Formats: sequence, structure tokens, C-alpha cells
Amino acid sequence: MAATLITSCPTSKTTKWFSFVSTEPNNTKLLQPTTQKSITLDNRIVFPSINTYSAKDGCLTDSHLLHYGSLAAHGAGLIIIEATAIEACGRTTAYDSGIWKDEQVEPLKRVVNLIKAQGSVPGIQLSHSGRKLSIVPHLICSRVTPDEDDDSPEEKYSACDLKYTGSDPQPNELTVTEIRANVQKWADSAILANRAGVEVLEINAANRHLLHYFLSGNLNNRTDFYGGSLQNRMRFPLEVARAVRAAWPDEKPLWFRLPATDFSDSDPLSCDRDGWDIYQAIEFCKELKKIGIDAIAIANGTTTMNIKYPAPSTCQAQLANVIKHEVGIQTGATGSTCAGEEAEYILQKYQADYIIVGSGCILKTCFPKKDTPKLLADKISLSESGSLIDSMYKLSI
Repeated sequence: MAATLITSCPTSKTTKWFSFVSTEPNNTKLLQPTTQKSITLDNRIVFPSINTYSAKDGCLTDSHLLHYGSLAAHGAGLIIIEATAIEACGRTTAYDSGIWKDEQVEPLKRVVNLIKAQGSVPGIQLSHSGRKLSIVPHLICSRVTPDEDDDSPEEKYSACDLKYTGSDPQPNELTVTEIRANVQKWADSAILANRAGVEVLEINAANRHLLHYFLSGNLNNRTDFYGGSLQNRMRFPLEVARAVRAAWPDEKPLWFRLPATDFSDSDPLSCDRDGWDIYQAIEFCKELKKIGIDAIAIANGTTTMNIKYPAPSTCQAQLANVIKHEVGIQTGATGSTCAGEEAEYILQKYQADYIIVGSGCILKTCFPKKDTPKLLADKISLSESGSLIDSMYKLSI
């Protein structure tokens, strides 16, 4: 591996990361078409993977048609279908979607075709939840009782035997043989997603899912060549990226979702040498770029339950900016960015290439097509998001 490893943390923040000013005409970049490889998005708005907990044996259902059809009709350029497990035991719940067998291709294809028919580009996130599997869906736990014949996976495995929470079952540490078999499952799922007509594939290594466990020294205490140094902790996620890139058509974009920091400190540019920080993320993304990853979606990566985030929209845009300019790769800014004014500023300042909004899109169901005049003025409050999202899912279950 050719990565130049970090031996010390910077003593001060590099102000060049935050000084890029647009030289383009002052037009609305947010709503302009943009092309990446074989796909052209109508705009730079991306709806990220948000689980609906409506699948049956991993297969998408009519609830997904309603959900994603509605989102597509409102005009997001790219819609990334929810976290889709590469194997049954990679789901967080029995209601998660999956793409590990042939029977799941046709239900996915129905949703993909509907998204395309509405003018949006369909993407999908491949994921493995690792030690997070078999939890109760937090959005529907008050309304859903698992069936007696529920096929929820019971066996957990992860980078090591650290528990998700103190009350959770002990996960099994993946053996080297199991790691190699797991890599192939990612590639196999990519092939199935391509058969379903998906245009953009995203690998999930964020939010304390399996690949995140390997990347972060806060979650990985292995003593073999998959743990310890940054080179070792990057090894498994890079093996997955290579396998998926080889299986996924060259002309189709491949994205990678990862945390830029574990937020061991609320300062997003703080150093966490033995855990996961922005400086290690830069080195990792350099390796991803060599493999052929086309864009990085910056996501949350906290490994503790009580972390105090900085302002989400500002924080994620800053981190996306760092990765974009230090690595030379396209990035998407995630978090709570949903006011059009903020989104446009991020794009005009070249801090990111795509604006990834989730709760804001669900809250403002007319966003963006039917509310363009207000797009650059409205500030969308997320304080109501819990109740409104809950109501939406109550109708679709």
C-alpha cells in the first residue's frame, strides 16, 4: 500500500481548507444539471439512504414504491435507496432491505424503474451492519411487534468482540477466512444491483457499521494485520472497495460513504491518532481514489453515545471541503443542510459537489420542484422532523 501515513497531528488548523471562493458567475449551482461518468443529474440534490423498515425477507415492497416514487416526483437529482444488506445477517432488523439473492432483484428493479420514470437517478447503498444487527427499528418500535416466525438474524460479528452497547450480545470477531468471504459478498451484491438497473452504487463505511468498525481504532482492537496501524485498519475496507469496483461497471459511478472523524472531540479538526480523524480520512480517501471511487459522501462517525456535535451543516461541509481539496475527489456534504441558501453557498465556495439532504426533503415534501422560488430563502427547521417522519412511516407500514 502506497499511503503516506500520518506520524503527527497538525499543531494548527489549515486555513486554506476554508478559503475557496467561486470564480463562476453567480448563478444557482444547486439546480444545475451535473454529469458524472454515464449519468447526468438534473440537479445537485441527493437524497441519502434512510431506512423505512418495510422490507420482507430483504425484498422491497409497495411501501417502497410509494416512498421513493414520491421523493422522485419532487425532483431530487439522485435518490440513494436505503441501506441494503449484502447478506441476511448484515441487516440491523428483519425489516431491512437486502440484495444477496436473485429473488430480491425484481422487487428492487420495480423501485429503480419508478425513480427513473420520474426523472431522478436511482442509486443504492450497500451495507453490513456488523454488531448493530437485530436491533428494534427505532422509528416503528412502538407500533410493530415482530412475528413469531420473524427471520431476524441473531448472530453478530464485527472487527472485534467489543459490544455495541453494554446490554447487547457479544459479537464474534471475524476471522481472516470470514473477512475474505465477506469481501466477495459485497462484489456479488454489486452485480445483483446492476442487474436491477441501479445507476450509482454507494459503499457504506459510516455510522458504526461493519466497515467503520475496522477503520476506527476506537472500535477495532485487533492485533493481526486488520488492526492496529492505519495501514492495517484500512485493509479490509480497501479490499471491499477493490472488489466492488471490479464488479461494478466502469461507466457507472461508485461512491463511498465514510466518517471523516469519530468526533472523540467536538472539534471536527481535532486529532484522534489512535481512533479516527480527518487526517487519517484524508489518507484513506487517497487510496480510494486510486482504486476508482468517484465520490465521497461525508457522514457521521461518532463512536460514543454522548458526543456533542458542532453545527451539523457547517461541520459536514467543512469536512467535505477538506477531503475534496486535499484528495482531489468529488464530495457530498451531509448532515442537516437543507436550507437552499446554505446549500448554494457550499456549492459556490467549492466546499462540496453535492448536497445530501434527508430529513429536510421528507419534511418539505414540495422540495425542490414546487418550492423553487423559496429555495434560496427558506430555513427549514428540523425540530419537527421526528413527529413528521414518524407520521409518514406510520402511513406506509
